[in-house]
Amino acid sequence: MTDTRAVPFGSHLPVASDVAARAGVSTATVSRVLNGTGTVRPGRREAVLQAAAELGFVANGAARALSLRRFNTVGAVIPNIENEEFIRALSAFQAGLDRAGYTMLLASAGYDLDDELREATRLIQHGIDGLLLIGDIHRPALFTQTTRQAIPVVQAFTLSETRPCVGFDNASVAGRAARYLLDLGHRRISVVTGIRKDNDRGGARVRGVVEVLAARGLVVRSEHDITVSFGIAAGRDALRQLMTNGAPPPTAVICGTDQLAFGVLIEAQARGIAVPGQLSVIGFNDSDYAAFLSPPLTTVRVHASEIGRAAGDQLLARIAGHSPVRTTVVEAELIVRGSTAPPPD
Repeated sequence: MTDTRAVPFGSHLPVASDVAARAGVSTATVSRVLNGTGTVRPGRREAVLQAAAELGFVANGAARALSLRRFNTVGAVIPNIENEEFIRALSAFQAGLDRAGYTMLLASAGYDLDDELREATRLIQHGIDGLLLIGDIHRPALFTQTTRQAIPVVQAFTLSETRPCVGFDNASVAGRAARYLLDLGHRRISVVTGIRKDNDRGGARVRGVVEVLAARGLVVRSEHDITVSFGIAAGRDALRQLMTNGAPPPTAVICGTDQLAFGVLIEAQARGIAVPGQLSVIGFNDSDYAAFLSPPLTTVRVHASEIGRAAGDQLLARIAGHSPVRTTVVEAELIVRGSTAPPPD
């Protein structure tokens, strides 16, 4: 009779014979299915693939080697390799790994959880000792794999109630930006972000603005709540929408990234909208160019390099079997520059 019980956490790492027993086939059949050699009946093939997935079996033997810590390699899956914030963090993260004798393998998932799961699975199959992820929203199957393979995971740029993390409270920081604008006298405030689906950072930033406005009896009008893609062109498109949707235009815009804010500034200039005289603009990340624009951009400074260093330190400690603090907070701060002022009369 086939044993259909799941392998409990803390037991031996699954091998081909475990998959064979669970699927009710021979180890030779398991080898043919997982190596793509020979012909296997569809029913048996499906049984093998399902058993391997349920057991967290890694076909190339990485699981067994992982228990001996023979890889000296750490994986990182990020949403976007063009994001300056992530690049700064990864640079510091990799520097710390290098000093400890580890190599970093990097993958980009494009804000798609299925792609993230696929890329992380490939890293695990290649052989990694630890994994860095961005944010707190991931497919449960990813953590099933890392738990069964005893791979420590650290999340960055967010705070989690349950998982090891290094970051800041995105809602609180965005709320601080909104409160600053309210104190200047603004009442029509727009929020412009990139993709929010499966992006807890973007969603939290919008929530922070909404909550602060609600505390003062105000709302973010639906016409002023804009979701676009990413980059400068998307920021230009966002301001076009705000200026042409028939609603009273906002007097201030809070952007989810500096890149979006750059686009808003460019489009405002093209339309003859004075910043900050007619429109105040706030970005997020404090990119290298932010302080050198005309006007210089008010933005939220995210200490990305510090986040990367701390994430690397925490992950290396967990790989070594230590139990560092679960949550490391690296506070972000509002940097006030010339792109914000009281609203026009």
